[in-house]
Amino acid sequence: MIDLAGKTVLLTGASKGIGAATARALGAAGCHLVAHYGGDRAGAEAATAELPEERKLLVGADLSRPEEVERLWRQAQDWRGGVDVLVNNAAVMLSGGGIDADDSAWDETWERTLAINVLAPARLLRRAVHHYRARGGGIVVTISSWAAQRGSTNADHLAYAASKAAIKAATQTIARACAKENILVYIVAPGVVRTKMSEDFAAGMGGEAPVTAGLAMGEWVPPEDIANLVAFLATGASRHLSGATLDVNGATYVR
Repeated sequence: MIDLAGKTVLLTGASKGIGAATARALGAAGCHLVAHYGGDRAGAEAATAELPEERKLLVGADLSRPEEVERLWRQAQDWRGGVDVLVNNAAVMLSGGGIDADDSAWDETWERTLAINVLAPARLLRRAVHHYRARGGGIVVTISSWAAQRGSTNADHLAYAASKAAIKAATQTIARACAKENILVYIVAPGVVRTKMSEDFAAGMGGEAPVTAGLAMGEWVPPEDIANLVAFLATGASRHLSGATLDVNGATYVR
């Protein structure tokens, strides 16, 4: 049984998809959860409904704005005097950043994608490292994507793939640079997960059937598979796994 009792976890993007499933798994493991959401407070409330009020703090923040990211970290740290685990999960997958996009769509897509998928989690990663150094250690889990390794099959999602590769590399750098400081860092790289983001992606690829046909198991990854893995990593039980990228794609992409 995964036990996170006494730990304070900051989870970004807790209102839907992988984030909502992760909020439930972390809560079930007994942690105190800071559940970040963008505009969907109702989704965050639903994802944390089973947690007693004293074990959850819901914080809304626009991750495209640096001052909001900083406020999120301060609120998380101040709530119980510290953060033990940071789960960088929030991300966007926007169309319009491909080679054939017009200039305005290209600029808008890349700017917002990099702000939310790279700069915001990197800023939180930086704050976490400063904090963990003062506390004698801590844990970071970054949700990347298999697109970071293999690229996307849809050229319109060029910005998304690039952003996931960037935050993966940033996270790996912290893992290597801070390994002797008891800062444990893990990357999770999901494949096709049953979320609205993946459903929207499939719609742009001709529907779910051709996407599913290309999967080794012939099925999409349940968000709970990712959530349970994140909850385990949050325990720090496997210290020497630090720096690893854990692929969760049902054997479709094997390295």
